[in-house]
Amino acid sequence: MRFLVRHARLWLPMAILAAALAVSFQEPVFLTGLRDSVFDGYQRLKPRVYQPSPVRIIDIDEESLARIGQWPWPRTKISALVERLRDQGAAVIALDMVFAEPDRTSPSRVIPLWDDVPELQQWAHKLQDHDDILAATVAGGGVVTGFALSNKPGQYSPAVKAGFAMAGEDPMPFIPRYSGAVTTLTAVEAHAAGNGALNVTKDHDGIIRRVPMVVRLDDKIYPSMAAEALRVAQGAGSYVIKSAGASGEQSLGSQTGMTAVRVGAFEGPTDEQGQMWVYFTKPASERFIPAWQVLEGELEQEDVEGVIYLLGSSATGLQDLHATPLRMSMPGVTIHAQIIEQLIHGEHLSRPDWANGAERLLMVLLSILVVVLGYRIGPLWSAFIGGTATVGALAISWYAFSQHQLLFDPVFPALTVLAVYLVFSLVRHFQSEREHRWVRGAFSSYVSPDLVEQLVENPSHLKLSGERRELTFVFTDLEGFTALVERSEPTVIVPLLNNYLDGMSRIAFEHDGTIDKIVGDAIHLIFGAPLAQPDHAARAVACALKMDAFATAYAAQVRTEGIPLGETRIGVNTGPTIIGNFGGERRFDYTAHGDAINTAARLESVNKYLGTRVCVSGHTAELCPEFHGRPAGSLILKGKTRGIDVFEPLPAAVMESERVVAYLDAFERMKHNDPTAADAFAALLHRYPEDRLAAFHLKRLRNHEKGVRVVMTEK
Repeated sequence: MRFLVRHARLWLPMAILAAALAVSFQEPVFLTGLRDSVFDGYQRLKPRVYQPSPVRIIDIDEESLARIGQWPWPRTKISALVERLRDQGAAVIALDMVFAEPDRTSPSRVIPLWDDVPELQQWAHKLQDHDDILAATVAGGGVVTGFALSNKPGQYSPAVKAGFAMAGEDPMPFIPRYSGAVTTLTAVEAHAAGNGALNVTKDHDGIIRRVPMVVRLDDKIYPSMAAEALRVAQGAGSYVIKSAGASGEQSLGSQTGMTAVRVGAFEGPTDEQGQMWVYFTKPASERFIPAWQVLEGELEQEDVEGVIYLLGSSATGLQDLHATPLRMSMPGVTIHAQIIEQLIHGEHLSRPDWANGAERLLMVLLSILVVVLGYRIGPLWSAFIGGTATVGALAISWYAFSQHQLLFDPVFPALTVLAVYLVFSLVRHFQSEREHRWVRGAFSSYVSPDLVEQLVENPSHLKLSGERRELTFVFTDLEGFTALVERSEPTVIVPLLNNYLDGMSRIAFEHDGTIDKIVGDAIHLIFGAPLAQPDHAARAVACALKMDAFATAYAAQVRTEGIPLGETRIGVNTGPTIIGNFGGERRFDYTAHGDAINTAARLESVNKYLGTRVCVSGHTAELCPEFHGRPAGSLILKGKTRGIDVFEPLPAAVMESERVVAYLDAFERMKHNDPTAADAFAALLHRYPEDRLAAFHLKRLRNHEKGVRVVMTEK
């Protein structure tokens, strides 16, 4: 047991690494989801740039539905559209839809409705069935029909229009198997030049990232719609399916399934299941042609000749919309079109079959590096080097994607390295904690707990160095406490003072203040040191208000016990000081020196003249974005020649009260030497006789003083 504890810094991080490796081999949903999120982010940062291609979508959009009628259209409309495109030289017309049921608008379907009209029945029998018209049109060549595979047993199997040549291992075990299909009417499908699967693959989060190039129904292999459209356009008779044995690609010695599918002159890389990553482009209007324009003959022959056309829909109501990394709603026909574009231009995303092995190797090397460096040069440098290596892995991953369209996951290895480092550091921390206890024991009797922690974590603070910094200071003093001590028993004073100081200190620590000194009943606080605090002024004012509330409540409580405890006076000021460790080699005293400290002490003492309990300098108030308070005047402290604005801080809730509003009005009059200022203060005191600050100014005015400038003759 002692051996395990002593060497926990080694075996615990390695246990984390081993667990991460086990997870990477299992590939749970959270891991694949994390990886996919990274690759989605890459696509959003750098999507495939759309290039003009001989691939277009005949879009059954909202306007086409409005012009021609609701879906489904009569098969005669589909036939007319196909004939018009073919007559103008289209290479292929691929139908991204399944005509599984007879056309309900065909004459044969309408005749039973005309039983009472013999003449109409006789006329209808002479009309050709709409499905026969579509079948005849399809027989004209260049048309690819579609089917959808499912796991529900079906009555028919789709027709196979092409052959498959295998290179390498048998791909059949790797291709996902379906047990049923929804097919186009046999009469139509039989005359088609090609027949492809419309299936797309949705990941666990419902997003389409890959599309199968080949699918499997029982023991037969079928091509996808995109692959079949490209094959028919080239006049190719078969596909070549390449597996790992043919390509020679291995994942650290472990062969996988499929690696690529060749369609005529074009080849696309696939994963082991025969799925191709879709490298999406941003929306491109050039890709779409509204169906109504085709039916109304608005396309020029030079725009149609040699182009692969896919007939599909972007209309919301037809429900052929899917989520992709770039868009939450993309028409399914667009996904097929983009696959064809990728094959033509050779722009493919690829995750090599050795990617998993490379990522695991990176994870192991970086984790070992972090632990070894942690032992030799300390956790900070090991974190820096490990972090640099992790950032480098991220950069390499992005470079591989942006320049070579290769997909490598840097996130899981990075998270593993982070976990290894955190566990290593945590164990090191617990072991080092024992070494630091003597420091805490030696200093905790002399300085605040916060400062002790700073000394433990940063021993350099023990050096007799200093810096100039703007800080905020809070001085408190308990009125009449010396006299109370002289006439009270120690058994009364000691617990009274301890409870008071404990409550005030607790409030100081709640606001992250540093207790500089406690002199009898007086407390001196520093805000903004030793740790820098951008909001040190706001913290100090909030602390002063809470201290005032505590001291007032505490004094009221002990007075009920017959102890005449006085008021606590508080002064707050902000200014530049020199902060550091003073006291020589044998005595440690972290404190500050400067006039700002003296001013804070003076503001504490002027409360007894102003009749206030808390005084805050104007500079401190300026640094508080949400300061609330009323002005007390511009005070010239004894020994000073320049005035300092002083405020009495107040809770925000009382700023709109009648008393404060009346005071502010009277103060403004006094500030502008308005002769009605004395009457305003007198009226305020008549309603609120306990307002000692108002009484102070009324007394001044009646002694023929003017304005808000107050010269203090005592400290």
